[in-house]
Amino acid sequence: DLRRTLPLVVILGATGTGKSTLALQLGQRLGSEIVSADSMQVYEGLDIITNKVSAQEQKICQHHMISFVDPLVTSYTMVDFRNKATAVIEDIFARDKIPIVVGGTNCYIESLLWKVLVSTKPQELATEKVVDRKAELEKEDGHILYKRLSQVDPEMASKLHPHDKRKVARSLQVFEETGISHSEFLHRQHSEEGSGPLGGPLKFPNPCILWLHADQTVLDERLDRRVDDMLAAGLLEEVRDFHRRYNQKIVSENSQDYQHKFHEYLITEGKCTPETSTQLLKKGVEALKQRYARKQNRWVKNRFLSRPGPNVPSVYGLEVSDVSKWEESVLEPALDIVQSFIQGHQPAATPIRMPSNETENKRSYRMCDLCDRIIIGDREWAAHIKSKSHLHRLKKRKRLDSEAASTFESQSNSPDCVVELKEKEAPGQQGQELKSSI
Repeated sequence: DLRRTLPLVVILGATGTGKSTLALQLGQRLGSEIVSADSMQVYEGLDIITNKVSAQEQKICQHHMISFVDPLVTSYTMVDFRNKATAVIEDIFARDKIPIVVGGTNCYIESLLWKVLVSTKPQELATEKVVDRKAELEKEDGHILYKRLSQVDPEMASKLHPHDKRKVARSLQVFEETGISHSEFLHRQHSEEGSGPLGGPLKFPNPCILWLHADQTVLDERLDRRVDDMLAAGLLEEVRDFHRRYNQKIVSENSQDYQHKFHEYLITEGKCTPETSTQLLKKGVEALKQRYARKQNRWVKNRFLSRPGPNVPSVYGLEVSDVSKWEESVLEPALDIVQSFIQGHQPAATPIRMPSNETENKRSYRMCDLCDRIIIGDREWAAHIKSKSHLHRLKKRKRLDSEAASTFESQSNSPDCVVELKEKEAPGQQGQELKSSI
């Protein structure tokens, strides 16, 4: 069956690596359709600040999941995206075409790659209710939340740090809205045929993952130029118009953050000194540049390259630092890789794999008596016992133990002193492993 062999092409990479450019070029040559996985581009308007592909580029290649949600809708979630985008991808496959997923919203991409059984949003309920419940939980005292989770789902509580309020709240949300513990959900997910270390089985059987990467200094320069180009293209007029059309209260409370960068500048425009206005504008521009953080590359490394397992798709790296070599370094290798997937054989290119320690336990759970801290993960524990704060406390403890031993010895050797021997408390260990594996 042709549809079974066609790959789902996914283009990953930090902002500024040229994901959209490669998607357009591949789409044009392969007769594919592009599915955007960007949480900002789903909204209507604000085309410049969200860096949407132009109308002309959309004519070159059919795009999906762009500009179809009202910007004032604050309850649009990853689950909404997943349901609609999955149907779009299935439709593209049904027409014997290759879908190309491209975008920078990591959880959106994950939702299209793996089947995730944990979904707390029943279809008949409004999303807003679900989102608000987690937010409500996060406002509560972290200690009380963790204690509650320990009672209803001790297995999940043992895997989470007591101070990780976001994850604790998420697990409580799952239990409250479904009546089933989060850990039980995950057991069901992992027991499904084809499950791997990242969760449920792959949603589509033949994923082709391309990762565009470049030197960070090159990316930083590109991002600066991109924001400057946005300003030249009318970014301020765009957000100013958005601000005019919607009242300021709604804008300030809107969960989408792209206009927040310039909110302070817009509400004081014409009401403050030119110097203050310029400072606020500069602040907004810098905030927009910082929005393009380095998290995307860390996500690729953590979710794909460092996780060996049967259900983690191979990732093929493409170096994009030198745009003058785009044709030979990026486009041609990408086409070769995708063609190999279409034909059903292994690409000549070698997938990227980070060296990983198979014996490393990322969920080991230790209590450091000296520092009164819980440390999760072998690597984190190794780093902790070498840290300055831990070594300082260790040195102090050894000095106190030595002084106590000297005092005890001098008292024991004194004929004039009757020493009452008491059971001496053992010197504190560097750490006590509570659970070796969770």
